[in-house]
Amino acid sequence: MKKVIYILLIATSLLITACSNSSDKKSNDKKQITTKKETLDIKSNDILLKDTEGNIITATKTDKGYTFSNAKGKIVLISFFATWCPPCRAEIPHLNNLQEKYKGKLSIIGILLEENKDNDEVKKFINYHAINYTISNCAGNQKLAGAVGGVRNIPYMIMYGKDGHYITNYLGAVPEEMIDSDIESALKK
Repeated sequence: MKKVIYILLIATSLLITACSNSSDKKSNDKKQITTKKETLDIKSNDILLKDTEGNIITATKTDKGYTFSNAKGKIVLISFFATWCPPCRAEIPHLNNLQEKYKGKLSIIGILLEENKDNDEVKKFINYHAINYTISNCAGNQKLAGAVGGVRNIPYMIMYGKDGHYITNYLGAVPEEMIDSDIESALKK
């Protein structure tokens, strides 16, 4: 049992180190992308995500984490998941509760790690589970998973503060109360 706990502690510390690595080069190269709804200025190091409604979310690397264009001034909880994953499905009601409780202060973004999943199928999954937070379903999801240090196990969540700085991460199913406590602490900062 001690070996398992020790291995989990090492794995968690490696993930935290990988997530806070700021060795990426900054680039001011910009391009513009025009969507149905808006024109976006995109830096070359930005990662573009697209939700199931076709809205573009820009994930921008900062010195201490990431900011997300759809969550300015909010705490962001990124949840890497798959529809076939039982622990991922089990955490959905808890994420729904947190999104409702912290409406206007928290933005949860589900990052689907299944390639080539049809949006209609994902929307059925969202409706079936009554998901009340954003779900991204695009090729940028894999890019973000790699950029945060590589997501090897799911569910995996990362919390960023209102200014985009990394706060913490969660590997596997975690109690809602633990995430709630971390959100409360982040709101006080």
